Amino acid sequence: MPKSKRVNSKIKQLISSLIVFHFLVVVSPGWTEVNEVDSNFDGIIDQWQHVATNGDVEKIEHDSNADGKVDQVDFYGKNKKVNRVEFDRNNDGKMDHHQIYSEAGKLIRVEKSSKFTDLFDWKEIYDPNEKLSKVEIDQDHNKKPDTWQFYNEEENLIRVERDTTDNGKVDQWSKFSSGDILDHSAFDTTGDGKPDQWQYLDPSKNLTKVEYDTNKDGKADRWEHFNASGKLAKVELDRNFDGKVDMTQKK
Repeated sequence: MPKSKRVNSKIKQLISSLIVFHFLVVVSPGWTEVNEVDSNFDGIIDQWQHVATNGDVEKIEHDSNADGKVDQVDFYGKNKKVNRVEFDRNNDGKMDHHQIYSEAGKLIRVEKSSKFTDLFDWKEIYDPNEKLSKVEIDQDHNKKPDTWQFYNEEENLIRVERDTTDNGKVDQWSKFSSGDILDHSAFDTTGDGKPDQWQYLDPSKNLTKVEYDTNKDGKADRWEHFNASGKLAKVELDRNFDGKVDMTQKK
Protein backbone atom coordinates (compact mmCIF):
# COMPACT_ATOMS: atom_id res chain seq x y z
CA MET A 1 0.00 0.00 0.00
CA PRO A 2 1.35 3.49 -0.91
CA LYS A 3 2.52 5.62 1.98
CA SER A 4 -0.19 8.26 1.40
CA LYS A 5 -2.94 5.64 1.55
CA ARG A 6 -1.48 4.13 4.73
CA VAL A 7 -1.44 7.60 6.35
CA ASN A 8 -5.04 8.29 5.26
CA SER A 9 -6.09 4.93 6.67
CA LYS A 10 -4.45 5.69 10.03
CA ILE A 11 -6.11 9.12 10.10
CA LYS A 12 -9.51 7.54 9.46
CA GLN A 13 -8.90 5.02 12.28
CA LEU A 14 -7.85 7.81 14.64
CA ILE A 15 -10.90 9.91 13.77
CA SER A 16 -13.12 6.88 14.23
CA SER A 17 -11.62 6.10 17.65
CA LEU A 18 -11.99 9.73 18.74
CA ILE A 19 -15.66 9.69 17.76
CA VAL A 20 -16.25 6.51 19.77
CA PHE A 21 -14.32 7.94 22.77
CA HIS A 22 -16.33 11.18 22.71
CA PHE A 23 -19.54 9.23 22.59
CA LEU A 24 -18.58 7.12 25.58
CA VAL A 25 -17.69 10.15 27.65
CA VAL A 26 -20.97 11.89 26.89
CA VAL A 27 -23.22 8.93 27.69
CA SER A 28 -21.28 7.77 30.75
CA PRO A 29 -23.44 8.52 33.83
CA GLY A 30 -20.39 9.47 35.88
CA TRP A 31 -19.20 12.11 33.46
CA THR A 32 -19.51 15.77 34.39
CA GLU A 33 -18.03 19.02 33.26
CA VAL A 34 -16.50 21.45 35.71
CA ASN A 35 -17.04 25.18 35.46
CA GLU A 36 -14.34 27.21 37.18
CA VAL A 37 -15.70 30.48 38.55
CA ASP A 38 -14.21 33.61 40.08
CA SER A 39 -17.28 34.51 42.14
CA ASN A 40 -15.95 37.77 43.60
CA PHE A 41 -14.01 38.94 40.51
CA ASP A 42 -10.66 39.14 42.29
CA GLY A 43 -8.83 37.16 39.61
CA ILE A 44 -8.72 33.95 41.65
CA ILE A 45 -10.83 30.88 40.96
CA ASP A 46 -12.82 30.14 44.11
CA GLN A 47 -15.71 27.99 42.90
CA TRP A 48 -15.99 24.78 40.93
CA GLN A 49 -19.37 23.80 39.54
CA HIS A 50 -19.79 20.12 38.61
CA VAL A 51 -22.48 19.86 35.95
CA ALA A 52 -23.99 16.59 34.68
CA THR A 53 -24.66 15.84 31.02
CA ASN A 54 -28.30 16.86 31.42
CA GLY A 55 -27.22 20.32 32.60
CA ASP A 56 -28.07 19.78 36.26
CA VAL A 57 -25.60 20.93 38.88
CA GLU A 58 -24.44 17.97 40.96
CA LYS A 59 -22.19 19.80 43.39
CA ILE A 60 -20.39 23.09 43.87
CA GLU A 61 -17.05 23.33 45.63
CA HIS A 62 -16.01 26.59 47.31
CA ASP A 63 -12.74 28.09 48.47
CA SER A 64 -14.05 30.80 50.77
CA ASN A 65 -10.71 32.02 52.15
CA ALA A 66 -8.66 31.99 48.92
CA ASP A 67 -6.08 29.51 50.21
CA GLY A 68 -6.44 27.28 47.18
CA LYS A 69 -8.26 24.51 49.09
CA VAL A 70 -11.92 23.55 49.03
CA ASP A 71 -13.59 24.31 52.37
CA GLN A 72 -17.26 23.94 51.43
CA VAL A 73 -19.11 21.54 49.15
CA ASP A 74 -22.79 21.89 48.21
CA PHE A 75 -24.47 18.70 46.96
CA TYR A 76 -27.65 18.87 44.89
CA GLY A 77 -30.45 16.30 44.65
CA LYS A 78 -32.73 15.31 41.80
CA ASN A 79 -35.03 18.19 42.73
CA LYS A 80 -32.18 20.60 41.88
CA LYS A 81 -32.05 21.79 45.48
CA VAL A 82 -29.20 21.51 47.94
CA ASN A 83 -29.65 18.35 50.03
CA ARG A 84 -26.29 18.39 51.82
CA VAL A 85 -23.53 20.88 52.59
CA GLU A 86 -20.12 19.97 54.00
CA PHE A 87 -17.71 22.43 55.63
CA ASP A 88 -14.07 22.39 56.67
CA ARG A 89 -14.32 24.86 59.55
CA ASN A 90 -10.67 24.83 60.63
CA ASN A 91 -9.17 24.62 57.12
CA ASP A 92 -7.20 21.42 57.73
CA GLY A 93 -8.38 19.77 54.53
CA LYS A 94 -11.02 17.61 56.27
CA MET A 95 -14.75 18.18 56.24
CA ASP A 96 -15.89 18.42 59.87
CA HIS A 97 -19.41 19.84 59.60
CA HIS A 98 -22.36 18.44 57.63
CA GLN A 99 -25.78 20.02 57.07
CA ILE A 100 -28.59 17.85 55.72
CA TYR A 101 -31.70 19.27 54.07
CA SER A 102 -35.13 17.88 53.18
CA GLU A 103 -36.47 17.65 49.64
CA ALA A 104 -38.20 20.96 50.31
CA GLY A 105 -34.82 22.53 51.03
CA LYS A 106 -35.28 22.87 54.79
CA LEU A 107 -32.53 22.13 57.30
CA ILE A 108 -33.30 18.91 59.19
CA ARG A 109 -29.97 17.87 60.73
CA VAL A 110 -26.45 19.05 61.49
CA GLU A 111 -23.59 16.67 62.23
CA LYS A 112 -20.15 17.88 63.22
CA SER A 113 -16.87 17.07 64.88
CA SER A 114 -16.76 19.46 67.82
CA LYS A 115 -13.10 18.65 68.55
CA PHE A 116 -12.01 18.69 64.88
CA THR A 117 -11.16 15.00 64.90
CA ASP A 118 -12.35 12.25 62.56
CA LEU A 119 -15.16 11.51 65.03
CA PHE A 120 -18.50 13.25 64.53
CA ASP A 121 -19.67 13.67 68.13
CA TRP A 122 -22.36 16.33 67.80
CA LYS A 123 -25.77 16.07 66.14
CA GLU A 124 -28.42 18.79 65.94
CA ILE A 125 -31.99 17.92 64.96
CA TYR A 126 -34.39 20.56 63.61
CA ASP A 127 -38.19 20.61 63.45
CA PRO A 128 -40.24 21.26 60.26
CA ASN A 129 -39.86 25.02 60.87
CA GLU A 130 -36.06 24.70 60.98
CA LYS A 131 -36.04 25.35 64.71
CA LEU A 132 -33.49 23.52 66.84
CA SER A 133 -35.35 20.84 68.83
CA LYS A 134 -32.67 18.43 70.05
CA VAL A 135 -28.90 18.00 70.34
CA GLU A 136 -27.18 14.65 70.82
CA ILE A 137 -23.59 14.69 72.11
CA ASP A 138 -21.00 11.93 72.45
CA GLN A 139 -18.85 13.39 75.21
CA ASP A 140 -16.67 10.36 75.87
CA HIS A 141 -16.13 9.68 72.13
CA ASN A 142 -17.26 6.06 72.16
CA LYS A 143 -19.48 6.64 69.10
CA LYS A 144 -22.67 6.64 71.20
CA PRO A 145 -24.51 9.74 72.45
CA ASP A 146 -24.49 10.19 76.22
CA THR A 147 -25.98 13.69 76.51
CA TRP A 148 -29.27 14.91 75.08
CA GLN A 149 -30.36 18.56 75.05
CA PHE A 150 -34.00 19.46 74.36
CA TYR A 151 -35.30 22.85 73.16
CA ASN A 152 -38.73 24.46 72.95
CA GLU A 153 -40.28 26.23 69.95
CA GLU A 154 -38.31 29.39 70.80
CA GLU A 155 -35.10 27.33 70.73
CA ASN A 156 -34.61 27.81 74.46
CA LEU A 157 -32.98 24.97 76.37
CA ILE A 158 -35.59 23.28 78.57
CA ARG A 159 -34.09 19.91 79.52
CA VAL A 160 -30.83 17.97 79.50
CA GLU A 161 -30.53 14.22 80.00
CA ARG A 162 -27.25 12.39 80.59
CA ASP A 163 -25.92 8.86 80.82
CA THR A 164 -22.95 9.37 83.13
CA THR A 165 -22.15 5.67 83.61
CA ASP A 166 -22.15 4.74 79.91
CA ASN A 167 -24.61 1.89 80.42
CA GLY A 168 -27.16 3.14 77.92
CA LYS A 169 -29.53 4.47 80.61
CA VAL A 170 -30.22 8.09 81.50
CA ASP A 171 -29.25 8.75 85.13
CA GLN A 172 -29.31 12.54 85.29
CA TRP A 173 -32.11 14.93 84.34
CA SER A 174 -31.79 18.73 84.41
CA LYS A 175 -34.69 21.16 83.95
CA PHE A 176 -34.20 24.75 82.82
CA SER A 177 -36.45 27.77 83.23
CA SER A 178 -36.70 30.78 80.92
CA GLY A 179 -33.39 32.16 79.78
CA ASP A 180 -31.67 28.76 79.89
CA ILE A 181 -31.35 29.03 83.69
CA LEU A 182 -30.91 25.71 85.49
CA ASP A 183 -33.83 25.18 87.87
CA HIS A 184 -33.14 21.73 89.27
CA SER A 185 -31.48 18.40 88.51
CA ALA A 186 -32.58 14.86 89.32
CA PHE A 187 -30.21 11.93 89.80
CA ASP A 188 -30.46 8.15 89.75
CA THR A 189 -27.85 7.09 92.29
CA THR A 190 -28.77 3.39 92.35
CA GLY A 191 -28.86 2.57 88.63
CA ASP A 192 -32.51 1.52 88.42
CA GLY A 193 -33.41 4.22 85.90
CA LYS A 194 -35.48 6.24 88.37
CA PRO A 195 -34.48 9.51 90.06
CA ASP A 196 -33.98 9.33 93.83
CA GLN A 197 -32.32 12.70 94.47
CA TRP A 198 -33.27 16.21 93.40
CA GLN A 199 -31.13 19.34 93.69
CA TYR A 200 -32.65 22.83 93.42
CA LEU A 201 -30.75 26.02 92.60
CA ASP A 202 -31.54 29.73 92.68
CA PRO A 203 -30.95 31.97 89.62
CA SER A 204 -27.37 32.52 90.80
CA LYS A 205 -26.79 28.74 90.73
CA ASN A 206 -26.60 28.52 94.52
CA LEU A 207 -27.89 25.29 96.04
CA THR A 208 -31.13 25.92 97.96
CA LYS A 209 -32.61 22.47 98.57
CA VAL A 210 -31.88 18.77 98.14
CA GLU A 211 -34.60 16.12 98.23
CA TYR A 212 -34.04 12.37 98.72
CA ASP A 213 -36.14 9.29 98.15
CA THR A 214 -34.55 6.89 100.61
CA ASN A 215 -37.03 4.00 100.27
CA LYS A 216 -37.33 4.06 96.46
CA ASP A 217 -41.09 4.64 96.35
CA GLY A 218 -40.74 7.57 93.93
CA LYS A 219 -41.48 10.21 96.58
CA ALA A 220 -39.12 12.43 98.57
CA ASP A 221 -38.89 11.65 102.27
CA ARG A 222 -35.88 13.79 103.28
CA TRP A 223 -35.41 17.47 102.55
CA GLU A 224 -32.23 19.46 103.14
CA HIS A 225 -32.53 23.26 103.08
CA PHE A 226 -29.55 25.60 102.56
CA ASN A 227 -29.16 29.27 103.49
CA ALA A 228 -27.89 32.08 101.27
CA SER A 229 -24.31 31.19 102.19
CA GLY A 230 -24.75 27.64 100.93
CA LYS A 231 -24.67 26.10 104.39
CA LEU A 232 -27.12 23.45 105.53
CA ALA A 233 -29.75 25.20 107.65
CA LYS A 234 -32.52 22.65 108.16
CA VAL A 235 -33.36 18.99 107.56
CA GLU A 236 -36.93 17.69 107.31
CA LEU A 237 -37.83 14.01 107.50
CA ASP A 238 -40.82 11.84 106.68
CA ARG A 239 -39.98 8.84 108.83
CA ASN A 240 -43.12 6.77 108.14
CA PHE A 241 -43.22 7.62 104.42
CA ASP A 242 -46.77 9.01 104.42
CA GLY A 243 -45.78 12.14 102.50
CA LYS A 244 -45.77 14.40 105.57
CA VAL A 245 -42.87 15.91 107.48
CA ASP A 246 -42.81 14.45 110.99
CA MET A 247 -39.38 15.59 112.17
CA THR A 248 -37.34 18.73 111.69
CA GLN A 249 -33.68 19.18 112.51
CA LYS A 250 -32.31 22.72 112.61
CA LYS A 251 -28.59 23.20 112.10
